[in-house]
Amino acid sequence: MKSFVFPGQGSQFPGMGKDLFESNASVKEMFLKANDVLGFDICDIMFNGTEEDLKQTKVTQPAVFLLSVAMAKAMGDEFKPDMVAGHSLGEFSALTAAGSIEFEAALKLVAKRAFAMQTACEQNPGTMAAVIGGANELVEEACASVKEATVVPANYNSPGQVVISGTAEGVTKVGEYLQGKVKGVVALAVGGAFHSPLMESARAELAKAIESTEFKTPICPVYQNVDAKPHTDPAEIKANLLSQLTSPVRWTQTVQNMIQDGANEFQELGPGNVLTKLIKRIQKSIG
Repeated sequence: MKSFVFPGQGSQFPGMGKDLFESNASVKEMFLKANDVLGFDICDIMFNGTEEDLKQTKVTQPAVFLLSVAMAKAMGDEFKPDMVAGHSLGEFSALTAAGSIEFEAALKLVAKRAFAMQTACEQNPGTMAAVIGGANELVEEACASVKEATVVPANYNSPGQVVISGTAEGVTKVGEYLQGKVKGVVALAVGGAFHSPLMESARAELAKAIESTEFKTPICPVYQNVDAKPHTDPAEIKANLLSQLTSPVRWTQTVQNMIQDGANEFQELGPGNVLTKLIKRIQKSIG
């Protein structure tokens, strides 16, 4: 069974999407529409901007979403997924490609999400770190041991790689707890504590926009971050998307469930190949 997966923030790179824009008329139309919806020239930043330009959350999230959905559109009739999934931001791309949200409405949601997350980062400063070589249970235990600061597992990326998120103090304390028990705890260059309670204000802000957006039944099951399970009911999809910003991304469990349900071919649509590498680690560990 054919599965398509969509990456999140962090997979962007300068020049991304330019070839597709120049070679595909329907994609070009989609990109130019995005300029109008967003109110700034995202194409120029994607094609000619620097790495720093692309790192701005208000640019990064719409840019990654735009290219991911455009790549699905460019496939035409060849885009026939049996199931889809996206990592964090990528879930919006997956839902759009699968027909659950209209492109323009989804782009507005992504822009709102980016702005809300940026604001939350400024109001509640935080950070993230990757724990390498530790079991999920050990990382969860380490986070639970910190009582005086906020820190939680944020991304279950692959066996032996869990990202933690919270205040600088919380992340530091988890690092101290895990010293000598894991291969390492590596600080990530991110703007805040994504997928943690520190994103609550962003979740509340985004909730209003999600509630007022029409969701349809997708053309195939969408495996969502919050519970790693397949969903086709618009009400369930919407509820899970509402919880996503403050809940962990269960990517390892998502891929495992997709394989268990018959997925034997994965194709990544979006900039880079981050998810392809993670999937190879996950497949190896269970197969």
